[in-house]
Amino acid sequence: MTTGPLSMRLCHLYPDHLNIYADRGNIAVCQRRLEWRGLSLEVVEVGLGDPIPADCHLYYLGGGQDRDQALVAEDLERKADPLRQAAEDGAVVLGVCGGYQLLGRGYAGSDGRRLPGIGLLDVETTAGAGRLVGDVVLDATLSGQTRTVVGYENHAGRTHLGPGCTPLGRLRRGHGNNGEDGCEGAVAGHSVGTYMHGPLLPKNPWLADTLLGWALAHAGHTERLAPLDDQLEKSAHAAAAARAGKKR
Repeated sequence: MTTGPLSMRLCHLYPDHLNIYADRGNIAVCQRRLEWRGLSLEVVEVGLGDPIPADCHLYYLGGGQDRDQALVAEDLERKADPLRQAAEDGAVVLGVCGGYQLLGRGYAGSDGRRLPGIGLLDVETTAGAGRLVGDVVLDATLSGQTRTVVGYENHAGRTHLGPGCTPLGRLRRGHGNNGEDGCEGAVAGHSVGTYMHGPLLPKNPWLADTLLGWALAHAGHTERLAPLDDQLEKSAHAAAAARAGKKR
């Protein structure tokens, strides 16, 4: 649904299958933070069998159960070319948890089955013996700025980065990509993957605005985003950081 002057288009990939971690909350944050600035967002939902539009400015891929992720992986592999082209042209792509894994090169499950990825991120994921669960605090760096980002993780995957991408950030608390190297997430161009969910963006307004700024620039808007009164969001951020054991 579009309200007001159209500013940008967001493609929500597989909302009926990859929505296990309150992923629609991230979409709602994008919409409201634009509306509060007098801008608007058109949300295009793409499900199994639907073509992926190449003219969106932000693409979102959330997390799901193993069965749903397997269905999505096969479908996405067949039709990912418009998404790859959009990313190459500067569109923003955000993958969370299972969506992060699907943006990589593939996921090898504990049963030996390998799910294909689409290769937007140079990462490989394999299933571990146990799950990595808990609060996460990291120093994230995007567009030359470093800020504290908070979230929650619950994943069996162990993700390792190749030379074609960089970590989203360095951990202060949490397990991150694999519980070993002290890193969380991956970034290549404007494609970002992370294991943080819950949802992620309500507690991290800086991250939300960074992604929206990239997407708006891709849509042809050159104006900088006006600041918002983020007192509530900052309180939620501080509470999450304190729960993880980091003093603010």
